[in-house]
Amino acid sequence: MKRTPLYDRHVTLKARMIDFGGWEMPVQYTGVIEEHRATRESAGLFDISHMGEIDIKGPSALELLQTVMSRNLQEQKIGQMKLSVITNEQGGILDDLTIYRLSADHYRLVTNASTKDKDLNWILKVKKAKALSHVEIIDMTDSIGKIDIQGPLAERILQETVPDNLSPLRYFYAVESSIRDIPALISRSGYTGEDGFEIYTEAQRIGDVWDLLWEEGRKDGLLPVGLGARDTLRLEAGMMLYGNDMDETVTPLEVVYGWITDLEKDFIGSTALRRQKEQGVKRKLVGFEMAERGIARHGYKVLKDGAEAGEVTSGTFAPTVNRAIGMAFVPVELKEPGTEFDIQVRNRQVKARVVLLPFYKRQK
Repeated sequence: MKRTPLYDRHVTLKARMIDFGGWEMPVQYTGVIEEHRATRESAGLFDISHMGEIDIKGPSALELLQTVMSRNLQEQKIGQMKLSVITNEQGGILDDLTIYRLSADHYRLVTNASTKDKDLNWILKVKKAKALSHVEIIDMTDSIGKIDIQGPLAERILQETVPDNLSPLRYFYAVESSIRDIPALISRSGYTGEDGFEIYTEAQRIGDVWDLLWEEGRKDGLLPVGLGARDTLRLEAGMMLYGNDMDETVTPLEVVYGWITDLEKDFIGSTALRRQKEQGVKRKLVGFEMAERGIARHGYKVLKDGAEAGEVTSGTFAPTVNRAIGMAFVPVELKEPGTEFDIQVRNRQVKARVVLLPFYKRQK
């Protein structure tokens, strides 16, 4: 298995390590619920160095990205990041990812760990097909380390180590700055539903950044957070996980990604997606809460009047909202809030009802 540059620190903190898509990653340190609550109430520190980074540079960079991405990036400002999806010819989602515009002709894609190689090969294939000679595609994954600090005290903790004033930094914008003397790209963004920041620096310096933030934040209740709480936090915030809630058989119109799919422009998959929009989607990803005792898990069957109607994609007990929640694909006629159905939880059928996403929204 691969290891991030922070592996030894996880071992020192007595983290329980698991195989996560070929990476040996911490699933928890002190416990999922404690780490979850620390992030909601103070701050959490996350090792995200397993994610992929791909730089796209050159005069033809935007042309290539406009062909590959569902999102229209024409008006993206320098320093701004945008969420997008890459779709195949059938409109299926190859990945959901963020795109930073670092300068006029320099973009950085941040991909899911399990899809980085697939994304890279896809983009290289499109570059070759379009004969774009004025664009450079560079896999930066091994040379970049990434840490997230999330929670209501994240700005206060991070500000102690950063010379630039972070308060004016808007959500989904980034600044080239430093952590003490370590150059870093810092964006106000994250995957928890809280205020927070994603921090990128050289892989060989990411351990120093972790140590500085850990030392600065511990007095304020900062905790290291593993994949277990990362999953419960993102699900409460109504955020999807690639491989669970979407994959290449799922289109952005069937999940909550219609808003980042610009069907006014041509991109790979746009023809199929326009057709799907005209014909109407047959299924939809919805949020649900359990109306009876039980926790739904990925792969559990959704039943309506005793017949199989769909499938749970994500499910857990959510500590902040204090109830069992999840997401599931259901026929469009079952997508309205308040609609009830059953979920097959082991050997019994348990009632659930559709609710609006997200399950949790922070107070600003």
